[in-house]
Amino acid sequence: MVVPMTSRLPEAVATGLNTSIRILPEVLISQIAAGEVIERPAAALKELLENSLDAGASEIHIELDQGGVKRIKVSDNGTGIARDELALALTRHATSKIQSLADLEQVVSLGFRGEALASIAAVARVTLTSRCAAADHGWLLKVEGGQVEAPLPAAREPGTTLEVQDLFYNTPARRKFLKTDATEYAHCAEAVRRQALSHPATAFTLSHNGRVQLRCNAGTAALRLRQVLGEAFESQAIAVEAAAGALRVQGWVIRPSAATASRDQQHVFVNGRYVRDKLIVHALREAYRDVLHHQLNPAYCLFIELPPDGVDVNVHPAKTEIRFRDGRGIHQFLFHAVERALAAPGPTGVASVSVAARPVSAPSWQASMPLQVNEAMALYAPLAAHSTDYAPVSTMPEHSSTDAPPLGYALAQLHGVYVLAQNTQGLVLVDMHAAHERVVYEKLKTALDARAVPSQTLLIPVALNADARDVAEIEPHLASLHAIGFELSVTSPTSVAVRAVPWLLKDADPVDLTRSLLREVAEYGVARLLAERRNELLATLACHGAVRANRHLTVPEMNALLREMEATERSGQCNHGRPTWFPVSLKELDAMFMRGR
Repeated sequence: MVVPMTSRLPEAVATGLNTSIRILPEVLISQIAAGEVIERPAAALKELLENSLDAGASEIHIELDQGGVKRIKVSDNGTGIARDELALALTRHATSKIQSLADLEQVVSLGFRGEALASIAAVARVTLTSRCAAADHGWLLKVEGGQVEAPLPAAREPGTTLEVQDLFYNTPARRKFLKTDATEYAHCAEAVRRQALSHPATAFTLSHNGRVQLRCNAGTAALRLRQVLGEAFESQAIAVEAAAGALRVQGWVIRPSAATASRDQQHVFVNGRYVRDKLIVHALREAYRDVLHHQLNPAYCLFIELPPDGVDVNVHPAKTEIRFRDGRGIHQFLFHAVERALAAPGPTGVASVSVAARPVSAPSWQASMPLQVNEAMALYAPLAAHSTDYAPVSTMPEHSSTDAPPLGYALAQLHGVYVLAQNTQGLVLVDMHAAHERVVYEKLKTALDARAVPSQTLLIPVALNADARDVAEIEPHLASLHAIGFELSVTSPTSVAVRAVPWLLKDADPVDLTRSLLREVAEYGVARLLAERRNELLATLACHGAVRANRHLTVPEMNALLREMEATERSGQCNHGRPTWFPVSLKELDAMFMRGR
């Protein structure tokens, strides 16, 4: 039952609530607004850093005490603020960044709302010291609880220093929600790292409780990547660069084999601004879908540039949420750019930087291989048979070491599971099933995209029993299944005859292969399976068609597999995201045997 408003008024009066409408005091308005903009010390620090960067600072020094709760001090060598504008800088809705709605739609500065400094001043003790380059000296302005004092002369080099003390001292309810000093510092440090990543030409120094924690000298984007994300990220990073008209993306993504369960190292910047956007996250996740293992998460540092009017940054006071005017176009552009980087054939899609970095002249080694890359289809027939020509150890073909292909030449097969090869940098260990599975999977995708999936007719059709519901599901879609290489016929309400399978999977067990197909159909239906879950189906089928463990391979067969891997996109990972090969460099081997010590 809805209670009329009039019946609730006496209760409100009895509890002491004032029911008359009045304008809130300016200080209280600022304190309420601060709840949106300044949720913790890191949020205040972010706003101060953005102001310094907008002022053109080439050096920024950050000092924190007690995780930023006790003190945040940001000093820069930017353009500074004139004496007469110091108080205005701490006033709500006062800004030098925009003057009209047209300016807002074309905004390129990090700050523009004119709320941050006023919000901070409403909930902390603030000291603002600044000097313009043309001024004889600087000026100092103090604000406490929203009350502004008169400016005083101060000694300072050109630039601005803003010191925030005792954050939320006058709003104890908000202060109680803060975490430990260590946690708040971690958030502040992350805010500094984000700004440092997107502004490599600016030097950053971060101190906490009097000790320097981070020092980033001005330099290139690659140098800043190493300074902020570390050599571990850099060594596993793949460069991304793509452009479509005024839309551009560049940066780095982690190799799939180096992905972890953490989401800590996922950084995306749009026009220099760090953002959190579901559309971007989804595009990147989709780009990794074919190469990421289970629930692992990729790491990346990407910089997207587009015209300012193509993105709305005025979605939330914190300015980390955005809206693209052409969201679908951005999604597809980013997806394809990262997918292409991950799909680079051979070593560029796997964990070894040293192998990938060495230039290889393809014609010098391909022409003399036992099996040519362009004869790749011949690989699958010999893999099917248990070869009696198995060679556990082999010598290298007579070629100079500089002619060796990226994955080298096969030496032996280990325990019927791994292929051991030698390249110019050392040894390469290959998981033959995982590698072959990726090769088959990519060929299936290519054939299906070209609407040319050849079938292999079985000499004798195979009959198998199936659930009546599964049979009923596939019967209207036999033509669709034939398009992916399966020729099935319904022989009874509970049985199916298999007459042909995809040629690429002709060496797989037709019964197991068809049962897997029926399971997928039962779960998702034929229409959905051949549309949105097409790749998942092909991955399942490729697993059946790949060479199995304990199947002995000849040296030519192993070399053919290596050459196929080098010519196959995403060959560094199997369809489930597991690595297909690992290198062991001569340097690592020397260290194992203490050579040179």
